[in-house]
Amino acid sequence: MSPKIVLTALRPKQWTKNLVLFAGLIFSQNLGHPGLLIKTILAFLLFCLLSGAVYLFNDLADIESDRLHPQKKLRPVAGGALPAKTALLLGLSLSLFSLAASFYVNFLFGLSALAYFILMLLYSFVLKKLVIIDVFVIAAGFVLRAVAGAEAIAVPISEWLLICVILLALFLALAKRRQEQVHLTAEAPGHRTVLTEYPQKFLDQMISVVTAAAVVCYSLYTLSPETTAKFGNSNLKYTIPFVLYGIFRYLYLIYKKEEGQSPELALLTDAWLLGDLVIYVITVWLAIYL
Repeated sequence: MSPKIVLTALRPKQWTKNLVLFAGLIFSQNLGHPGLLIKTILAFLLFCLLSGAVYLFNDLADIESDRLHPQKKLRPVAGGALPAKTALLLGLSLSLFSLAASFYVNFLFGLSALAYFILMLLYSFVLKKLVIIDVFVIAAGFVLRAVAGAEAIAVPISEWLLICVILLALFLALAKRRQEQVHLTAEAPGHRTVLTEYPQKFLDQMISVVTAAAVVCYSLYTLSPETTAKFGNSNLKYTIPFVLYGIFRYLYLIYKKEEGQSPELALLTDAWLLGDLVIYVITVWLAIYL
């Protein structure tokens, strides 16, 4: 068994989701603080290991249904390249190590990591079978990442920002469900039973609601008196066009290109979306730090 197979099973491409942990560092205006930056990077790496362990447990739970999926059947566990017993031992080792190290960083960060781990385990084995609840659990996972990033360096995080994270995560989760419906068609129920509870029109309606709510909430966050007082200016409002473009570009990928089943893949492969993210980050830095 090669290290490449193990790394593939840990799904490193999906570790981009853990970048949410940097929100607390960036929006608390501590990006230039070396000690806090190192702590956040450590927190990010621990969550990468922890989420990798969760993916192993998820693959073990879904081993039969993944074999019915045109792409997921090639995953190491479903394809047999990584034996189930080995995957279980690796998952247990990674989760125990990352949780112990998380509590070593500080107690509240450890609690956040533990809450994330338990919630994702419940999702892997039970909650992903419950309609609507499944996408809310995915969103809660993103919120716990953001909270964990703030707890790692002991800084407060805006309630507005947490709401924005929830809505954006719901948007991505619903888009993923829609694309699973489109690509799997008649095979969808065999792969993920909850997909039978998601008519395409229903998903489109929920995506529309969440999209509008995310844009409005982010705009209100940038213009709120709390944000203006915190940063000493209202320049964060200039990031709104880039948030709009990013959402619209992703909708374009979903409805025109029939992509979006893997948000992390779209982020890494679509040049326009990646470029928009880079410009957004630069604009946030200019607005907050200059």
